[in-house]
Amino acid sequence: MIGLLITGTFLLLIVLAYVTVATPYLASSVVYFMAFGLGSTVLYFLFSAPDVALTEAVIGAGVSGVVFLVALLQTQTREDDA
Repeated sequence: MIGLLITGTFLLLIVLAYVTVATPYLASSVVYFMAFGLGSTVLYFLFSAPDVALTEAVIGAGVSGVVFLVALLQTQTREDDA
């Protein structure tokens, strides 16, 4: 059962990685990137590495996603002003 869950998570990460790169909308790409971070968190937890999973959840899905969204918002407002 756990092997099926690990395989499904790997497949989900492959799909999320492709969709993150292939989407033409930057905001959607950032959201997919954050989902990829959460998927990585699940995978690390399944491999019995809760400390790495917690770090990935905080930094990979949380902080860097917020930084990307703020940078995207700042870029869009500057384009609107010009």
